[in-house]
Amino acid sequence: MRRSEQYGLTWDCVDFERRQITITRSKNGGIRYIPLDDTAVAALLALRTSGSGYGPVMVAAESGHGYLAGHALKTPREWFTATCRKAGVGEFSWHCLRHTFASRLVMAGVGLRTVQELMGHKTIAMTCRYAHLSPSYQAEAVRRLDGWGLKSGNGTDTKTDTGAFEGSDNRSADYQQVTVQ
Repeated sequence: MRRSEQYGLTWDCVDFERRQITITRSKNGGIRYIPLDDTAVAALLALRTSGSGYGPVMVAAESGHGYLAGHALKTPREWFTATCRKAGVGEFSWHCLRHTFASRLVMAGVGLRTVQELMGHKTIAMTCRYAHLSPSYQAEAVRRLDGWGLKSGNGTDTKTDTGAFEGSDNRSADYQQVTVQ
């Protein structure tokens, strides 16, 4: 969720039965639903029952309403940067959490269209700007081709028709057929 969505969240937006959070008005103006995994449900339940340290949450625990992410300080700028510094995390902002979420989903094999919906992006191009692949993930992706076909005996008879590139500046006008063994 965006920081504004998190800081505007109330307990009545959390549906533990359906395991989702409802954002009644997203940045794009529409309603969106955020599915909750086991970790998120456990954290929200613990937060709801404890109610300690978060003034508005204490009200929420008693009445079922009130702000969920309402820290005793009004904005994350008042505490987030200091907390990151104390933890030894440099060059990190609240918004980096959204980039991390998108990146980890993509590296876990979740499709870009699904990530787009989870992020609340209007375009897949925006989602691509958020999903950064780690160098080790990229290296592992390329390593998957190491010796493919040679070691496993999985030769192919794939034929590639490059005739579609006829007339292009850097392609041969001749039809080519390639067989990989």
